[in-house]
Amino acid sequence: MTSTLKHFISGNRILVCLLLFLSVSLGSLPAATPRVSRDLQVLYTFDAGKGDVVRDRSGVGQPLDLKIEKPAAVHWKKGALVVRKSTKISSTIPARKIINSIKRANGLTVEAWLKPANDRQKGPARIISLSGNPSKRNLTLGQEGKQYDVRLRTTSTSVNGNPSTATPDKFVKTVLTHVVYTRDAGGTARIYINGQQQAKQKVFGKLRNWDKDFGLILANEKTGDRPWLGELHLVALFSRALTDGEVKQNFRAGATSKVDSAQTKAALAAAQARYEFETQVAPLLARNCLDCHDSAAKKGRLDLSRKAAAFAGGESGKAIVPGKTGDSLLWEQIKSGAMPPEGEPLTNQEKNILKQWIDKGAVWSVELIDPAVYVYEGRAGAVWLQRLTIPEYIETVRSAVGVDIAQEAHALLPPDLRADGFSNTAYNLNVDLKHVEIYARLAEIIVDRMDVMKFASRFSKSRKLSTDDTMRKFIADMGKWILRGPLDDREVTTYSGIATTVASAGGDYQEAVRLTIEAMLQSPRFIYRIENQRGDGSAWPVDEYELASRMSYIIWGGPPDRELMRAADAGELHDRGLIEKQARRMLQDPRAVNRSLQFLSEWLNLDRLDNLRPDRKKFPNWNEALAADMREETQAFFKEIIWEQNRPLADLLNAQLTFATPDLAAHYGLKPKGPGLKRYDLSSIPARGGLLTQGSVLTVGGDEASMVTRGLFVMQGVLRGVVKDPPPGLDITPVPSKPGLSQRRIAEQRLANESCSGCHIRFEPLAFGLEKFDGLGAFHEKDEHGNQLREDGEILFPGAAKPVAYQTSAALMNLLAESPRVQKSITWKVTQFALGRPLVAADARILDQIHQATQKNGGTYASLMTAIVLSDLVLKTKTEPHSSEK
Repeated sequence: MTSTLKHFISGNRILVCLLLFLSVSLGSLPAATPRVSRDLQVLYTFDAGKGDVVRDRSGVGQPLDLKIEKPAAVHWKKGALVVRKSTKISSTIPARKIINSIKRANGLTVEAWLKPANDRQKGPARIISLSGNPSKRNLTLGQEGKQYDVRLRTTSTSVNGNPSTATPDKFVKTVLTHVVYTRDAGGTARIYINGQQQAKQKVFGKLRNWDKDFGLILANEKTGDRPWLGELHLVALFSRALTDGEVKQNFRAGATSKVDSAQTKAALAAAQARYEFETQVAPLLARNCLDCHDSAAKKGRLDLSRKAAAFAGGESGKAIVPGKTGDSLLWEQIKSGAMPPEGEPLTNQEKNILKQWIDKGAVWSVELIDPAVYVYEGRAGAVWLQRLTIPEYIETVRSAVGVDIAQEAHALLPPDLRADGFSNTAYNLNVDLKHVEIYARLAEIIVDRMDVMKFASRFSKSRKLSTDDTMRKFIADMGKWILRGPLDDREVTTYSGIATTVASAGGDYQEAVRLTIEAMLQSPRFIYRIENQRGDGSAWPVDEYELASRMSYIIWGGPPDRELMRAADAGELHDRGLIEKQARRMLQDPRAVNRSLQFLSEWLNLDRLDNLRPDRKKFPNWNEALAADMREETQAFFKEIIWEQNRPLADLLNAQLTFATPDLAAHYGLKPKGPGLKRYDLSSIPARGGLLTQGSVLTVGGDEASMVTRGLFVMQGVLRGVVKDPPPGLDITPVPSKPGLSQRRIAEQRLANESCSGCHIRFEPLAFGLEKFDGLGAFHEKDEHGNQLREDGEILFPGAAKPVAYQTSAALMNLLAESPRVQKSITWKVTQFALGRPLVAADARILDQIHQATQKNGGTYASLMTAIVLSDLVLKTKTEPHSSEK
């Protein structure tokens, strides 16, 4: 379990977070309307009922508790704090977790459930304030007679937040009222009363000039001379503008958390039980039990991968009896140490997890315990720092400054190494001294090729080497483009120092610009995709510029273009409809095609073709150009199916066409059509068709066309199956064929060996349908020893109870293409590449949503990329539990 999720489920988390989890986990179970929680910074619910401290119940970062200056001036009642006389309720430390997150996001929401004591309070009387005195503030929600008034400090307003935004007259009433103020990143401010918008105006400017040292104060000004009297039932601040629907949702949720509701308690208990099963029990069973007790192996006729089968038990009796560990054979075997029979025994903590789960009723909340979901748990999490891969670096340089650095980058930079199936896996993208030196050299080469003055003119018409605000603005504007987001004051000062140094040494404007660009091109902000974190290690909310970069690197493998940066500037990337519009636009760009080909190359590991060296005696007609032809075939096939025909991704497995050069066509036994890469219709050649019958994939089996390596590729790369590594010291050298012993016969002998079959039965039969293709993908009815080759077999899909028979390789390809498991596996593979990290159990529910949205829209690559970009994996903050808000 990740530390984030542990924190999420810990006992001191408040109702709002549990309800957020509940809204996803309990489906149609009746429950109170959940409050919106995304980007929540502080929450005060006033249900403590006593004392002089108001607790921050948000569960976000360091709690920002408030101290009541004069406890005698207030009265606690159920669910509310009544302010009867002038006092201050303020934080004892600066409210930096609020201020920093709102500055970063350039948007906010202030929410209050309140009941004014009267409609004559003026000043405005301060209800909620981030301020230093009556004339200097970041933000204030106040009462001005019969109006609610909000003052917000921006770079375009006064330091006192004027001009303010106010409701029309007569909206202050002495009844319980839901008041919400939102201001989005584009500058649109709104005030809602009881879920209905009552005021709207533009409040231009940025929030970057907020004072970081102001505290949060309720019911007064810091100086104590702007008191507000009335009842406070709930106060919350968010680091973004809630949508109209979210404001209405919080209004429907009501002024109290209804903690005592029996219905809510039952719902929360159910959510807790499901959460514990999915994050603790299911991974434990997957890692320790399913090798022997899944639908395929089913030792002792016990299948622990599905609820009905697990509760039915095996040949020895009931394995799991809900509520009764003493009657549960699974527990007895684990307690005694008899299970698992091999490997490390369960720890005491793991045993306790299983015992408590059974004792509590053995809640089982998933259709299938899929070991693939739990492979990377604990090894991967949210990524906020990713070095650019070599292809991403090349595209970023080209897009940012218009220089093609591909040849030098490939020649100089160390290659990106594969980890977990892809070479863009963030944790494996290290930087050492050699990288630093090369990036410096590349930056010099790039600037040498640039027309520096022409590039600089895009950001400033000045040619004066100055150290004034003109130079600072130029640095800020150019830096924002090159470094993919606004520079803070420290960064502007640092880069401006280059101009100061050049000027003091007698240099000119062009030299200063050149050196500044060179510095930016080797800065961490250029070489890495960096997303901000707070000082306590938790993540900031994703701002528009970070989201723009996420989108562009997912879809293009490069930086945002001017249109995407404009959308970020305008605050449009908080609107799902506008995000989707941008994604669809971006998918029409050739860069999207190039990025998809990078995924294809990574998925199939096509780079290994560069090092393919088959045995010359076995394959005398081999030449290295044929490997390049195989790569071109697969890429052209992919582009035709995915981009030209816009077919479902699963069609890659059985589409009856291909592309080949004359040499490759002859190698395949096709009649060459002429020079270059030509399209071939394979409808009359059923043995070929789809990726798995192309040389680029078939060569994974090596010279002997090994059933082991081919089967493993199909199981792991196509079916997302899981198998343990072979025991250490085991000889895994491929066994060569010989007269009377084909590769299939060799595989069948392994499967007949009890010590091998438990693992090999999961993957070797997957390659039986490919036996007629030799190590380089040529088709034969007999091998070189005269052994008759076959293409019939059966396939056991992970999680299925029974295998499905097929008679030909074409039938196998059709089974794969039509399999929901394969279709979902492709979704997982593309999403893993898009995010640059392995996927973990916490991602599974969102991946289900991505897959459903993709299939609903045709199962195409474009629909999948759109669904990924619109998913919580991309749009939400990096520390939140993966869930959905209704």
